[in-house]
Amino acid sequence: MNAPRDVFAALSDGIGEGRFSELSALYAEDTVVENPQAVPRPTRLHGRDAVHERFTGVLAGALRLTRKNVVVHETTDPEVIVAEYDYDAESVETGRTIEAANIQVLRIRDGLIVHSRDYHDYLRLAAVRDGVDQLIRAYEQAPPRELSPIRPRTSSDPASRRGVFEQLVYGVSDKRGEELAELYAEETHVTHPFQPGSAVVRTRDELRAHFKQAATMGVDFEATDLVTHEGTDPEILIAEFAYQGSYGGRPVRIANIFAMRIRDGLVVESRDYGDHLGIAGELGRIPELAAEL
Repeated sequence: MNAPRDVFAALSDGIGEGRFSELSALYAEDTVVENPQAVPRPTRLHGRDAVHERFTGVLAGALRLTRKNVVVHETTDPEVIVAEYDYDAESVETGRTIEAANIQVLRIRDGLIVHSRDYHDYLRLAAVRDGVDQLIRAYEQAPPRELSPIRPRTSSDPASRRGVFEQLVYGVSDKRGEELAELYAEETHVTHPFQPGSAVVRTRDELRAHFKQAATMGVDFEATDLVTHEGTDPEILIAEFAYQGSYGGRPVRIANIFAMRIRDGLVVESRDYGDHLGIAGELGRIPELAAEL
């Protein structure tokens, strides 16, 4: 079970079967687990004991989770895989169920998880437990965002996978919305799994409308902390980054991860896991977002 794909399967099988007390054995003694979109601020666990405490705490008794729609991307780094999947999540307390998306970036060495960056649909996982009011309070009571230094922009070959992605996120920062649709194929498929009520975007014209709407937020962001993982499939790019800036005098930092298929220099498919809950939390709009569920 040393292959990264097998370790991920053992982890998700254990979660689905409720064997939470056993799961920390899949992690290295000095593992690091990050949750960049955690509510209300990112979290970082250090060590197997901390992971064990998290698995056997609130999570163990709150939800029953059944994994489905699994896609595992192997990358050019043999230790790193990226797993996309959905959960059918059932609340133990309310008995209700909901489908929630997830994506994880896992570094697995010698059969153990040494580093994981986990992105989950916290809005849906809270809603199924009648926990939206708790989300609102968490953001109301949260300390100011901690911002990192803005890193210099990188400049890759514009025709490369990384180059296309750079043009996209830096173009958003520069509010070049009218141009950004040209980075996509005429017929494309863009989804936003963490944004309830969002429609699939299928054409350049729809993308132009999408980027125009985004520009109306009136927020000045800079894309920073770009980390990309190239798939062994030569069309696949997984890209982690943050939009960082300010809104209403408050510091704002929004973590994102995109799973993209780029063919002939154009995006033909993208699943954009943006922190829409974090944006709504900062702007006091969680009730409106939750209403879209």
